[in-house]
Amino acid sequence: QVQLVESGGGSVQAGGSLRLSCVASGSIFSINAMAWYRQAPGEQRELVASITSGGNTNYADSVKGRFTISRDNAKNTLYLQMNSLKPEDTAVYYCKVDSKRRWYESYHDFWGQGTQVTVSS
Repeated sequence: QVQLVESGGGSVQAGGSLRLSCVASGSIFSINAMAWYRQAPGEQRELVASITSGGNTNYADSVKGRFTISRDNAKNTLYLQMNSLKPEDTAVYYCKVDSKRRWYESYHDFWGQGTQVTVSS
């Protein structure tokens, strides 16, 4: 199994910044894509940003220019730098990792437990 531990969430005023981290541990042979999702109350979970093993990134239109996703492959860690935060960014943020335990296995998705981000106006 793969365990994901997120940190860095909290409360901040509009215009502020937060940096989320997600550390993957456990039975990991390799990690393919990594991503951040978020879910606001009463809303569906949505993709915020993703990054491939080669470093190619993709962002939701709502966060382009404000958020930056990055990863440290040596540490199996995913980051999300969030700047110019807005009240509509308030949500629980989840990391997702596409990983496999052995070279001959297929990749599977693993999810973190989520970290709350609250932005006040």
